[in-house]
Amino acid sequence: MNRATTLFLKAAVILIGIPVLAFCIFAVPEVANFAVELYPDMAYLKYLFFIDFYAAAIPFYIALYQAFKLLSHIDKNEAFSDLSVRALKNIKNCAITISIIFAVGMPLFYLMAERDDAPGVIIIGMVLIFASMVIAVFAAVLQRLLKEAIDIKSENDFTV
Repeated sequence: MNRATTLFLKAAVILIGIPVLAFCIFAVPEVANFAVELYPDMAYLKYLFFIDFYAAAIPFYIALYQAFKLLSHIDKNEAFSDLSVRALKNIKNCAITISIIFAVGMPLFYLMAERDDAPGVIIIGMVLIFASMVIAVFAAVLQRLLKEAIDIKSENDFTV
C-alpha cells in the first residue's frame, strides 16, 4: 500500500471522529434534556444519558486511535507484526465494549420511544449495537487471519 492511500485512510479516520465529537458536544445534551422533558419526575435520566453516550465515546476514540496506529504500522511496512495483531485486538475489544454499553442503555431508548411514541428510537439503539458487533466480528476475523499469516511467514523464514 502506498503512502497516499494510507494518508487518505488516516484522514478518513480523523474525519470519522469529528461528527461523533460534535454529536457528543451538541446532540447528547439535547437528547438528555428531551428525556427530562418526557419524564420530569425522573431528572436523573439526564445523567444516565450522559453516562451512556459518553461512556460509549471513550472506546470509540480508543478504537480510532488503534486504527490510526494500524495504518502507521502499514506505512512502516510492519503490517505483518504482532503490533498490528494487538491493534486489531484492541479495536475488537472496543467494539464489543460499545455494544455492551448500548445494550445496557437500551432501557433508556425504550423509555424515550414509549413516551414519545417513536419506535424508531429503539431501532436506532439496535443499529448502534449491531453495527458495533459487526465491527467486532470483522476485526476478530482480520486479527485471526493476520496472526495466521504471521505464523506462516515465520515458519517460512525458519525453513529458508
